[in-house]
Amino acid sequence: MNGEIPGTPNGDVPSLGDIMPKGGVGGSCSEGYRVKLEIFEGPLDLLLYLIRRDEIDIYDIPMTNITGQYMEYLDIMRMLDLDIASDFLVMAATLIYIKSRMLLPPEEREEEEEEEYDPRMDLVRQLLEYRKFKDVATQLQAMEEEREKLFRRAEQDNLPKGEQPALDVGIFELLSAFSEVLKRSDAGKLREIVEDRFTVSDRIVYILGMLRKSAAIKFYSLFTDAASRTEIVVTFLALLELMRSKKVRVRQERAFDPIEIITCSA
Repeated sequence: MNGEIPGTPNGDVPSLGDIMPKGGVGGSCSEGYRVKLEIFEGPLDLLLYLIRRDEIDIYDIPMTNITGQYMEYLDIMRMLDLDIASDFLVMAATLIYIKSRMLLPPEEREEEEEEEYDPRMDLVRQLLEYRKFKDVATQLQAMEEEREKLFRRAEQDNLPKGEQPALDVGIFELLSAFSEVLKRSDAGKLREIVEDRFTVSDRIVYILGMLRKSAAIKFYSLFTDAASRTEIVVTFLALLELMRSKKVRVRQERAFDPIEIITCSA
């Protein structure tokens, strides 16, 4: 097949294992194409992202909702054949267990449990400790960036007065945006034609071509002309490959603003 990706006649989104050979991306990648990103984070990062995005009280986590959303992200990562650490699966089992304990009436809980015991508390403690660690790491990174400014003052001075550098986008923000694209494609009932053939390398050329015409492009514009769900998936994989090879960056002006893509030299 040489990296060709057929559409599926039943309209399902194929997993990367079905549509991409393990030998590489259109012959251009020396290692197997299971996406491994330096920006990939862990299960606690995903939970903190969901809590922050939905403005959830960390001391009163709605387990049914948070478990459902977590599993949706896990399904997307599996569909894209991302290199999922076992920690994600362990956390999935933990969330399901806590959810099941929360649904039990008090009289059916194990006798050794304290009467006021909240099954969520161990998870809450983990999240609070991890958030504290992340906050310290962020502060240290900010201090390092302040030191770096001494060596790139000219670049900073070129920013318009009052303008702040854009924020890099995390993997979960990117997966969230991709999920929205898939939902829109479902609503639009995109076609799936067996004769369609897509390669990740072709979509890489497509994205780089868009960036040659414009210094920055909106994330959703990558999929404006997509005629099938398979084309959407392959285009997103091409973006991940460009990020992995540090040819492009994804950023946003502020948290939850529209995502845009630029070349790393921009």
